[in-house]
Amino acid sequence: MTPTTGAGAVKCGTDGAKSGSMQVRVTAEMRRRIIMGDIEPGAPLSEIALAEEFGVSRTPAREALKQLQAEGLVEVRPRVGTFVTTPSRREITELFEMKELIEGAAARLLARRGRVPEIDMLERNLREADEAVAQGDRERHAQLVQEFHDLLIVGADNSKLEAHYRMLMNQLAYSRLVKTSLSQPGRALESDREHHLVLELILEKDVDSVEHIMREHVRASRRALLAGLPIGNASVSTNRR
Repeated sequence: MTPTTGAGAVKCGTDGAKSGSMQVRVTAEMRRRIIMGDIEPGAPLSEIALAEEFGVSRTPAREALKQLQAEGLVEVRPRVGTFVTTPSRREITELFEMKELIEGAAARLLARRGRVPEIDMLERNLREADEAVAQGDRERHAQLVQEFHDLLIVGADNSKLEAHYRMLMNQLAYSRLVKTSLSQPGRALESDREHHLVLELILEKDVDSVEHIMREHVRASRRALLAGLPIGNASVSTNRR
């Protein structure tokens, strides 16, 4: 009979906590790799390989894959295996439609708050973005674009909105997609100007206009992204839906 008190119980609890910690570590690192594009869409994932790489048993590796599946980052194909999710063009469009709604609401909420610290951060962000665009530094500009949107969400000061936004960005693997969008001719400069207009309207506390302009900005980004995605490419397969 398994002991419920004394040293045996302590060991069981310790083992459970250790396993949970390992799962968190594996999940976090795999999530980062997928979001940043270090692992390509459609790439196979092996429970055994993960266990070996991270030096854990198969249980934390299995639970990590289950968590990533729940977040929409991996998919399980029965009798085939587990793979990094490959969003179709329709799925990307649907995710961007949700992004549009969330970021439009975030811009409205931030405009209501007045001169909060995120405003200063947004102003600094735009100064650096202007410089990156002028220098043609696409890598740095892409980072600053992500930061702008992140500051907007944080500045809205709504934990529920932020939680939905984080999951949405994970499913989009936005770090990879934003570079495709900004690579379209003229899009980097257009995006920078749109960000400036959003901040101007936030400072003016024009809640209706800023929500409208922010949504327009997200739609423009979506159009640029889809224009840059090759039809038939594995990362934008359309045969799943």
